[in-house]
Amino acid sequence: MTFQDRSDAGRRLAKALAEYKGRSAIVLALPRGGVPVAAEVAAALDAPLDLILVRKIGVPTQPELAMGAVVDGAAPIIVRNEEVIELSGTTADEFETACASELAEIERRRKLYIGKRPRAEITGRIVIVIDDGIATGATTRAALQAIRNRKPKELVLAVPVAPPDTVAKLRREVDDLICLETPELFGAIGYFYRDFRQVSDEEVIATLKRFPARKSASIA
Repeated sequence: MTFQDRSDAGRRLAKALAEYKGRSAIVLALPRGGVPVAAEVAAALDAPLDLILVRKIGVPTQPELAMGAVVDGAAPIIVRNEEVIELSGTTADEFETACASELAEIERRRKLYIGKRPRAEITGRIVIVIDDGIATGATTRAALQAIRNRKPKELVLAVPVAPPDTVAKLRREVDDLICLETPELFGAIGYFYRDFRQVSDEEVIATLKRFPARKSASIA
């Protein structure tokens, strides 16, 4: 399956999530790429849309290789991939420096995207986490762990595409997992989209404005 763009993927994902309509679900997007996908789902389910701010911590000499991830919150959650840290020879100081850089980017995004906007109350609610796809799952796993700590009634992960081994690992982190495509030959998420242009900060902000915050409390 090839998706035209992220909105197309979101509409297809929304059909697979139709059972959650009318069940007071909350949709959380991983910015930036997950926002256009999540917007289609939130619209179809008539659900609130919010963000879960998470950043991959890349190996200093190979930034695309995740040695961990960090999630926003009152006490940020840091997930370490000890195997990658050891194999890459990353020192403790190097890890802390990279982590601090990603925390700074999370703070920038929180101020820019959310500002004083009320956050979705997720305790005791069905929470659907959405991204435009998953590769290794490092950042997604960190996000799911952070959300689980806030005690949702049910935690659902929904993505258009991910490799089967990643899906198998993440299934243990959630109550339900929806993935439209699980190709053995994966490569990269962008391979499965005709239009995979980068999502801008302005698009994220504009999308959130389409979904005014409902009566809620902080997820931080």
